[in-house]
Parts: sequence; structure tokens; C-alpha cells
Amino acid sequence: METDRVGCDGGGGALGHPKVYLNLGKDGHIDCPYCGRRYVLKAGAKSGEHH
Repeated sequence: METDRVGCDGGGGALGHPKVYLNLGKDGHIDCPYCGRRYVLKAGAKSGEHH
């Protein structure tokens, strides 16, 4: 991922899940609470978080 905010709908169309928006946070990764898909910030990409 090149952004620290992602939307996940399970990727299964009608078989997916409600669309949720996730923030990768300071660790640079997050797992979707519905389907478990892991999103990882690409190396060298800048986080949009304000510190």
C-alpha cells in the first residue's frame, strides 16, 4: 500500500462484507476485522499521520 488509509469490502462482491475504512497507523500494517486481509504500507511510502 502507498497510503496509510484503506477501504476493505472483502473483495467478494455480494459475498464480501460491509465496507470499512482502516488506518494502518504507526506500525504500518493492519488486518481487516471482518475478513482478516492484511494491509501493509509499502516501504518508503510516507504516512499521513501527524505526530
